[in-house]
Amino acid sequence: MRTQRQDTDRRDLLVDRYDNRSTMIASQMPVELWHQAIGDPTLADAILDRLVHNAYRLDIKGDSLRKAKGIQTADGILDQKKRT
Repeated sequence: MRTQRQDTDRRDLLVDRYDNRSTMIASQMPVELWHQAIGDPTLADAILDRLVHNAYRLDIKGDSLRKAKGIQTADGILDQKKRT
């Protein structure tokens, strides 16, 4: 569970980097759910405005490589295929 302070720190980091440095975010959560996940609408707008403006977005579709290769995941589930 994130705290308000952690979210504010994230916003401050993005404000400092905005138009000065690149920032790459990788997430399994769809962007459409980020406002809900952040919680505070004002803070979510501030964070997402800086991430989305001038952003290159790559949405990758398809099965996980872990699933395809039968590699054990963090929750211990192993795909049907056996590793050789």
